[in-house]
Amino acid sequence: MKKLLSSTGAALALFVAGAGVASAECGSVTIANMNWQSAEFLANVDKFILNNGYGCSADLVVGDTVPTITSMVEKGEPDIAPEAWVNNVPEVSKRGLAEGKIEKVSGVLSDGGVQGWWIPKYVADAHPDIKTIGDALKHPELFPAPEDPSKGAVFNGPQGWGGTVITAQLFKAYGAEKAGFTLVDTGSAAGLDGSIAKAYERKEGWMGYYWEPTALLGKYAMVKLGYGVPYDAAEWKRCNTVADCPDPKPNDWPVDEVDTLVSKKFADRADPAVMEYLKARTLKNETVNTILSWMADNQATGEDGAKHFLKENPDLWTKWVSPEVAEKVKSAL
Repeated sequence: MKKLLSSTGAALALFVAGAGVASAECGSVTIANMNWQSAEFLANVDKFILNNGYGCSADLVVGDTVPTITSMVEKGEPDIAPEAWVNNVPEVSKRGLAEGKIEKVSGVLSDGGVQGWWIPKYVADAHPDIKTIGDALKHPELFPAPEDPSKGAVFNGPQGWGGTVITAQLFKAYGAEKAGFTLVDTGSAAGLDGSIAKAYERKEGWMGYYWEPTALLGKYAMVKLGYGVPYDAAEWKRCNTVADCPDPKPNDWPVDEVDTLVSKKFADRADPAVMEYLKARTLKNETVNTILSWMADNQATGEDGAKHFLKENPDLWTKWVSPEVAEKVKSAL
């Protein structure tokens, strides 16, 4: 902080610091801007609040799950990863936390990252007996395959996704083929999204892999099916996640832990008020789905989405900060 020459200025500075508002000592902050929509939105929320509410000089840096978390552990940078799916790099994350190289400051998505098999809400409402994958597989007629309506269909994600491998293994584990179903390769993320949109607009049956938070689930009401069995971690690792494992067993799909991580270097030097903000900043998937849907409909950037959220949801984000910081952010908007 620059030295203030007048006693009046010094007194004012002490008052401001005591009130918990922005400190000029916040300095430069690097925030990982991951390459998917929810992470871009969250990174921009942090940038806007840190810069305008706490006087930081925050910048976004290009990031992705594996390289970002690895860099934070090995190099101490970037400073903040707002949406880190730590289960995707369990060994690196575990080592970094154990060695104190990174710190988990919040579960930014309070519901976690949710993956699984979904059906449209209108199908679930019309058939309240369908609660689990096993229930749905009793009704191939409700989920007709696009190429052969005499069979049911389970729509899968594109090749290369972990969720695609798991869906294929669960398809085997639950005996879907014997139940009269075929596994549909949608070819791409756009193909998967398109299959849901097409079914929804025609009010047709659909069942398949998806996840949240996403823009699509903010636009189309979907219901995630249960699994009928408890989660077995050993079985999940042994076979449910291994593409060529021949004998997968039915299993629950665990919720992914999605955290905000900070580097040790940042935690050691950060303004305590900034750390309190990051600890308090959590969102439910339903809220994020809604924001992402708005972004998709308006072809909005992460920055646009952040500003829209801050303008429309003061009842949520003002709980993360002091009243003084909230006023600064509102003024900046």
